[in-house]
Amino acid sequence: MKSLPRILFAAALTLGFAAAHAADASCDTQATDKKLHGAAKTSFLKKCNADAAASAPAGDAACETKAADKKLHGAAKNSFVKKCTADAAAAKS
Repeated sequence: MKSLPRILFAAALTLGFAAAHAADASCDTQATDKKLHGAAKTSFLKKCNADAAASAPAGDAACETKAADKKLHGAAKNSFVKKCTADAAAAKS
């Protein structure tokens, strides 16, 4: 069972990268819609991707790991991860 936290962490990390990739595509789409080019597009993409990374579920990975360490399952795990993620987001603000 020691591999379970590793598997959960890897899954959460993969979801984080997927969300970051989706944010990149979303930011590119927004830049295209705004008809940005050159330095304006570069600046917009940098800020958009940074904002997306800040709101990405990176905190979720840490919270998932903590839940696995505490051996939480089911509703208790979901509740813990939800509160942990909300607390992490509030701490960033």
